[in-house]
Amino acid sequence: MPLAALLGLLIALLALSAFFSGSETGLMTLNRYRLRTRAQNGERGARYAKRLLRRPDRLIGTILLGNTFVNNLAAALVAMITARLFSHDSAVLVAIGAMTLIMLIFAKVTPKTLAALHPERVALPAAYVYWFLRLPLFPFVWAVNLASNGLLRLFGITPEDAAQHSLSSEELRTVVLEAGAMIPQRHQKMLLSIIDLEKATVEDIMVPRNEIVGIDISDSRESIRDTVIGSQHTRLPVFDGSIDNLKGVVHLRRAVRLAAEDKLDIDSLLALASEPYYVPEGTPLNQQLLNFQNQKRRVGFVVDEYGDIQGLVTLEDILEEVVGEFTSDPATRLKNVYADADGSYRVSGSVTVRSLNRNLDWHLPTQGPKTINGLVLEHLEALPQTGNRVVVDGYTLEITEARANVIKATRIWPPKNGGNGSTTRPRAA
Repeated sequence: MPLAALLGLLIALLALSAFFSGSETGLMTLNRYRLRTRAQNGERGARYAKRLLRRPDRLIGTILLGNTFVNNLAAALVAMITARLFSHDSAVLVAIGAMTLIMLIFAKVTPKTLAALHPERVALPAAYVYWFLRLPLFPFVWAVNLASNGLLRLFGITPEDAAQHSLSSEELRTVVLEAGAMIPQRHQKMLLSIIDLEKATVEDIMVPRNEIVGIDISDSRESIRDTVIGSQHTRLPVFDGSIDNLKGVVHLRRAVRLAAEDKLDIDSLLALASEPYYVPEGTPLNQQLLNFQNQKRRVGFVVDEYGDIQGLVTLEDILEEVVGEFTSDPATRLKNVYADADGSYRVSGSVTVRSLNRNLDWHLPTQGPKTINGLVLEHLEALPQTGNRVVVDGYTLEITEARANVIKATRIWPPKNGGNGSTTRPRAA
């Protein structure tokens, strides 16, 4: 074979080696979720790449089989060309060293770097080549994979593990945060709130039983009528004397019509009431959202293990966990929370810790009591008295009103440095 032909063949082998090296890196670094999206949109190269990556052992076997053959043939050609040009044996060693450097630069580092920076530009066209190479090379690839997969099974690894590419909630959170300008900040917050639904339970957002507003049929007819007409809610529970004696839930749109016609009485009110829907405490918010959808309900009563009603949760409460309150000032997003000029906040004892953290960007502990009343009592370890203070994770909480062993109001000073993670025992003010 003429020397010029040998040199041309060597250059072609270098190009093939660069192709195998770059395509291997490109295919292995493809974003699997972006690839899946492009495949669903009908891109043939993306469909081929997706199918090839279902069994990466076969794909890698095909690539390395071709790359190894090309590299060995190139080394043989270098020896042949050197032998024709030079008679000294040391020339072969020098030529092999020079060829190693050339191959490292032009057939390894450069194409692999290019593929790592632009994997889709390299991998998708290469997928066409490997899709058609897989059939003629299958017998050789099968034999190689049979041996390599046998070794992998000794370490408890199987090729089927490659199909497992699901993201955990924390990994999904990272993806959303790193999306940058591709997802508006408002939408990022909503997506993160959806992810966090599984971390919260109905107790975190429920209206406690002592704050449930309802219709007591033991009241006078005039009192019931005033409650129906003056209520700001669309649905109200109906009970007899106590919320424990719950009769149902009535939609006020129908009740107001009867009240306007002066036909509202206990019998008509009970006839309008639907059966109450009970929710076990500890139910995650994401599950309860699905339960509301499946049961076609909007209001549920949270019950403990003994069946006693602990509070009320609504579909709107869960949706607000996702979209937030429809106010602009963070201090006004919470009921019974008022900001003062000195940087402190006057907070009712019934306010939940989770709502403070979400709306004021605080970091009070949520693994334990759900309300400020419970949080202070847990660290106070004594009957509450006006003026007592506790410091929890750098937040100073002072009892400003206590009544019947219940904390009605507190004043909270957030830490200037974001919290030091310390907790101190109570002291008198």
